[in-house]
Amino acid sequence: MRADRVFAYGAAAGLLGDLLLGDPRRGHPVAVFGRAAAAVERVLWRDHRGWGALHTAVCAGGAVALGAAAASAVRPSRAASVALTGAATWAVVGGTSLAREARTIGRALEAGDVEAARARLPHLCGRDPQALDADGIARAVVESVAENTSDAVVGALVWGAVGGVPGLVGFRAVNTLDAMVGHRSPRYRRYGWASARLDDVAGWPGARLTAVLAAVAAGDRRGAVRAWRADAAKHPSPNAGPVEASFAGALGVRLGGTLSYGGRVEHRPVLNGVGRAVVVGDIERAVRLSRWVGWLALGVSAGVSLLLDRVMRGPALSAVPTLPHSRLRSSEGTPIALRNDCPQGLGTES
Repeated sequence: MRADRVFAYGAAAGLLGDLLLGDPRRGHPVAVFGRAAAAVERVLWRDHRGWGALHTAVCAGGAVALGAAAASAVRPSRAASVALTGAATWAVVGGTSLAREARTIGRALEAGDVEAARARLPHLCGRDPQALDADGIARAVVESVAENTSDAVVGALVWGAVGGVPGLVGFRAVNTLDAMVGHRSPRYRRYGWASARLDDVAGWPGARLTAVLAAVAAGDRRGAVRAWRADAAKHPSPNAGPVEASFAGALGVRLGGTLSYGGRVEHRPVLNGVGRAVVVGDIERAVRLSRWVGWLALGVSAGVSLLLDRVMRGPALSAVPTLPHSRLRSSEGTPIALRNDCPQGLGTES
């Protein structure tokens, strides 16, 4: 089994695991990483960009190194490599938890229990729920579903296709660090700068792929593309902009506008201004669109992995002479079957 198939099978198994099991209530690997990152922060914190960059390098670099060590340890076994890729994919994606939280809030709103919806909203995003009415909560949920489809699903698959298990865990580590220290509070304005910028870079390809796939899966494809092209650049986030604009056009709704974070009011540009206001029923539509985008992203990332594997294997294959009947013969004329560890590079894992 070649490297591209290892990723494809493992990533598919991981997404199925997330669909069937969701996230564990205790001992989630991302939560373990968060506690470790918080411990590093307690040692390193200074109100300085350099110390923040060191914190980012230690935490994200440590996660990548751990993933690389694990992948190297199981590389001789294809089954173990698939299992590790599946476990890593399950650990870093969060599509089921995202859908579950969104639907919980949606059910509360449908029942008219705005207070319950407000109490649950912090599980999904960092906005001030007390400043939102029912429609404002619904809009916040749709925007969070859109953004987290990129952050919690598509971005991880993209980097998994490129870097295998280290890419999967590395992306999730960077994304988690941004959530922890990348915001513009007085404590993290300088210390979290490196984490925020690294997250912008790491999230760039996944955000654009999410926007493309949202348009592909949309009922109104032209509307999704139109909103993306017209409004994405208006958003203060270089990655949330394309995703939220494409989702807005795909769903035919308006996103953006006034919102509040921890008492700080922001007036963001409206995305897809020709759309209608968000209603509670749009939460379920956003969740379904997010699911479609996630599975489409699996197909695209598996294809990327296949392409990269062929590119990496190409020079080695071109250097090997054509052998009749795919066999070598010893000096005594006895056929020698080609092995996976053949020094010419045939059948090896890139």
